[in-house]
Amino acid sequence: MQATHIIAIRHGETAWNVDTRIQGHLDIPLNDTGLWQAEQLARALAGEPIAAIYTSDLQRAHATAQAVARTTGAPLTAEPGLRERSFGRFQGRTFAQIEAELPADALRWRKRDPHYAPEGGESLLTLHARIERTIATLAQPHLDEQIVLVAHGGVLDALYRLATRQDIQAPRTWQLSNAAINRLLWTPDGLNLIGWADTRHLDDAVRDETNA
Repeated sequence: MQATHIIAIRHGETAWNVDTRIQGHLDIPLNDTGLWQAEQLARALAGEPIAAIYTSDLQRAHATAQAVARTTGAPLTAEPGLRERSFGRFQGRTFAQIEAELPADALRWRKRDPHYAPEGGESLLTLHARIERTIATLAQPHLDEQIVLVAHGGVLDALYRLATRQDIQAPRTWQLSNAAINRLLWTPDGLNLIGWADTRHLDDAVRDETNA
């Protein structure tokens, strides 16, 4: 069966990642570490055959994708369907603030209630349906090719669950590292996992700087 190879990337680090502040659809830029991570990622993918790059239109993902596009020469397209989950009134708050100010909502969020949506935001069921639909739309035209998707933590979590057939409410035991390389295979039957959370390009770069 024909398949599309997918390299799925979570954007580089932002200041709000460090602060554990919910970003959702708010358009937060990469911090200096995130910009550095994007460049190391681009170097790591420089030799890969890439037919196309698709990115969330939020700038933290788009800037990460632009670094890869500059290095590989692959065409870059912004795709709103790859946006992070909308967290409604959670957006802009830290985890601690949500626990303190909205304890009932925080409990349903922690339990991964698939039907729960923060006021003005998306439920997990809505997010997963959006991601599954978007991935199929993007992957179908690239059978027997490789594409890069640059998105967000919630999107990557959804992709992992789809690829491993894990329930939406299953506890997360996998990493969602900024600028890690994650590999998936898409066929009309769905997603399959090839490799996950490869950060060797970031580790090696740190060692090189230390030794310089």
